[in-house]
Amino acid sequence: MADYLPHTPDEVAEMLAFLGMDSIEELFAHIPPAVRLSQGLDLPVGVSEPDVAADFVRLTDANRAKASAMTCFAGGGVYDHEVPAVVKMLSGRSEFVTAYTPYQPEVAQGVLQAIFEFQTLVSRLSGLPIPNASLYDAASALVEALNMSAGATRREKMVISSGVHPHWRAVARTFARGTGHEIVEVPLRDGVTDWGSVDVSGAAAIVAAYPNYLGLMEDMTEAKRIAVEQGALFVLGADPVAAGVLKTAGQWGADVFIGEGQPFGTPLAFGGPFLGLFACTLDQVRRLPGRIVGETVDSNDRRSFVTTLRAREQDIRRERATSNVCTNQTLMAVTAAIQLGWLGTQGLREVATRCAQGAHYLHGEMLKIDGVRAASTQPFFREFAVRLEGDAATVLSDMADNGVLGGLAIKALCDGDDPSIEDAVAEHLLVTVTERRTKEEIDQYVDVLRKSVG
Repeated sequence: MADYLPHTPDEVAEMLAFLGMDSIEELFAHIPPAVRLSQGLDLPVGVSEPDVAADFVRLTDANRAKASAMTCFAGGGVYDHEVPAVVKMLSGRSEFVTAYTPYQPEVAQGVLQAIFEFQTLVSRLSGLPIPNASLYDAASALVEALNMSAGATRREKMVISSGVHPHWRAVARTFARGTGHEIVEVPLRDGVTDWGSVDVSGAAAIVAAYPNYLGLMEDMTEAKRIAVEQGALFVLGADPVAAGVLKTAGQWGADVFIGEGQPFGTPLAFGGPFLGLFACTLDQVRRLPGRIVGETVDSNDRRSFVTTLRAREQDIRRERATSNVCTNQTLMAVTAAIQLGWLGTQGLREVATRCAQGAHYLHGEMLKIDGVRAASTQPFFREFAVRLEGDAATVLSDMADNGVLGGLAIKALCDGDDPSIEDAVAEHLLVTVTERRTKEEIDQYVDVLRKSVG
């Protein structure tokens, strides 16, 4: 026992005396002998810490996508942005690492205030007044936006641009099987939504993306016009990083904003957990899914924070609730708030500008390579598609062998049964540039791509 417990024999004797017992065996006498561990644990002989570390390195070396060795130009909804040291340090404090649900404000003021600040920042990013405390990810935010639209209009038809991320649309189609929503997907033409190609009458929601999943910046005027004409909610899936330099969802006239907050402080982490952003107009506040933190004063007239408008939630409204979400991604939301607070308005603008400049520089250099063509003439932000003469997956595999994650093959990104994929797009390569990528890394990408294509 002395090998595993830090207590000295004198301390053990003092404890037993306090309990009025004579031995450790007496302390555990209430445990049935059949369930006691009597034979010890069948464990291998221990090894030194350096040996364990070396074994972990060996296992890590088996991964093709080692972060320490690979330069990442992949995106497609998850992005390799810089996470400042201050964000890692503050978000890792033990006060924020909790699963406690802050329904008792008298013991949760710190977490509630952090979430309130997050909501304030989401409101500024979205240009809409009523944000929630976050959702699981952007795909679940889309589902909740469709539920909100159905509740607001008493209709079931959802018109969704194929420029919305394929994974988000796949999740929406899955949920629609249970909710009964009719999903109508609008195809792309030259990379942008062809709104005139489908019947939009009777729509509950008009859903678009800005920029779309190909990185292209579409004019949202037509989508907004259709929503107003049909009496539908205009749902805009917007890139929150792009809000540093482009119009916000509110400026486009959106009724609902959805987005992915992963770029703000959450690492790639092999796919999650991530952070769904959601905000809406005041008209829809009673249908807003998830948790809302509000500001008030306590009995001593001091500024305080509480969860508010909880009559919206299913634990109170039961079958009349429009959502079954009553939680949020607290740790990722707090992390995003710290990163956005650290960046500030000017910092976010600089991040967005650096992304756009790097993407346009890389795009121009790639088009100088034989066998690489532009996929669209439309303007883009930090992500773009190109067409290769060779198979995109093969080119990417070769680039990975040379230390570069060259992007994503759109065919692999999309569901094989996705009805929206244009034949002309299916073989394209989707490339992303974030503020982490230096000019030297971009030039290295071009050199590796030239060899791989050749």
